Amino acid sequence: MEPEFKPLTGWRRYWAIYTALWRNSVVREMSFKANFLLWIVVEMLWFVLQLCFIAVLYQHTDSIATWSQWQVVFLVGANHFIQQVFVALFLTNCSNLSELIRTGRMDFILLLPVNTRFLLSLRQVDLGGFLNAASAIGVMIYAGQKLHLAPTLAQVAGFFMLCGASVIIHYSLMLLLASTSFWTVRAQGIVWGYYNLFNIARMPDAAFNGFFKAFFTYALPMLLVANVPVKLLLQRLSSPFEMALLVLLSAGCFVVSEAVWRLALRQYTSASS
Repeated sequence: MEPEFKPLTGWRRYWAIYTALWRNSVVREMSFKANFLLWIVVEMLWFVLQLCFIAVLYQHTDSIATWSQWQVVFLVGANHFIQQVFVALFLTNCSNLSELIRTGRMDFILLLPVNTRFLLSLRQVDLGGFLNAASAIGVMIYAGQKLHLAPTLAQVAGFFMLCGASVIIHYSLMLLLASTSFWTVRAQGIVWGYYNLFNIARMPDAAFNGFFKAFFTYALPMLLVANVPVKLLLQRLSSPFEMALLVLLSAGCFVVSEAVWRLALRQYTSASS
C-alpha cells in the first residue's frame, strides 16, 4: 500500500517555494552568463569609484565631521554591503511590479494559492548581488585592520542584525513606492529615484544638520541604515537609542508598506477592466 501524500503546510511550504525560486534564479542566471558577469563588473567598478572619491576627498582634509578616512571607507563598504543584499533579494522584484500590472500578468499571480506579497517580493534572486556584497565585506575587513578594530562576537552579530533591519527598511520603502503602480500603472521613475538615495547613506550622519538631517533620519532614514551598524563596530554610538530607532523604524516601515500594499490590492481591477 502506497504511503499517503501529505502536502506541506505553513513555513515548510513557503520554504519549499522559496527554494524552488532560488533554483529557477540560478538556471536563469547561468543561461545568460555574459550578462551575469557584466553586471558584477559594473557594480564592482561603481564600488571602486566610490572608494576613489573618498580617497580624493581625504587628499584635501584629515576628517569629515570627525570621521577619519578609513572610518568612512568602512562606512562606504557597509553601505555597499546593505545595498547589494537588498539588490540580490528585492530590487528586481519591486521594480518589476509596475510591468506586471501594465501587462496584466498580475492577474495570474493573484490566482496562485500563495501569499501574493511573498511571491512578488522574492520570485527572482540576483545572485550577482551576493558576490558584490562579499567584496564589500572584504573592504570592511581591510578598513577594520587599518583601524585596528577587534570587535567582539556580540558586536559582529549586532552589526549584521542592524544590517538586516536596514535591508528591511529599503525593501519596505521600495515596495511602498512600487505599490503606487496600482494607481499610476508606471512607477519606475519613482522606484529608481529612491534607489539613487543610497548615495546619501554612504556619508557620515554627523556631516549633516538641520532639516536635511531630520528628514533623512526619521522620514526617509537613509542616514541610519549604514551609519548605525558601522558606529556600533567603531564604538561611536552615543547611546543604544540609535540602534533601537533603526529597529523600530524598520518595523514601522514594514507595517506601513503592508497597509499600503493591502489598500493597493483592493484598488486593483485587473488589466482587462
